[in-house]
Amino acid sequence: MTIQRCGWCSSDPLYIAYHDEEWGKPEHDEARLFEMLCLEGQQAGLSWITVLKKRESYRAHFFQYPITQIAALSDDQLENKLSDSGLIRHLGKLKAIRDNAIAWQQLKNEVGDVSHWLWAFVDHQTPNNDVIHYRDAPAQTEISQKLSKTLKKRGFKFVGPTTCYAFMQAVGMVNDHENHCHFK
Repeated sequence: MTIQRCGWCSSDPLYIAYHDEEWGKPEHDEARLFEMLCLEGQQAGLSWITVLKKRESYRAHFFQYPITQIAALSDDQLENKLSDSGLIRHLGKLKAIRDNAIAWQQLKNEVGDVSHWLWAFVDHQTPNNDVIHYRDAPAQTEISQKLSKTLKKRGFKFVGPTTCYAFMQAVGMVNDHENHCHFK
């Protein structure tokens, strides 16, 4: 029996694994939420598969470390990372990971549980959207616009409303699997 997947999911095994094992599943672990928020920002102007193929390099450079260590990276350390072709070589995007770690720490100091704070934007429930074809899903919503505006005010970078909506889809804050998809 063939498993029905969303139309955006190509035949690439990495994409299939991401779709089947991660995308749209509710995530509450702060470290994973931070990683996905930053990775979605790395995607700006690129395809998700590009970021997905580089994710292990990002994990080696950033996400296997506590957010406090990421926040302490110097500009020189970030500039040195530009020599690794396993990363997207855009200094602004790499600095955004560090800046987001700083902003995340400040947010955590204010609200305690950042996961709880993020999930409050969707009333701690995953809306199950009617998506006939993935192109029918919105690129952004009022909620992603509000999340983006709030994050930007708190010092986060590369968190526009479209990026925030992609983040929300990725971490299960919204279910945009196509109606025919086995994972709906």
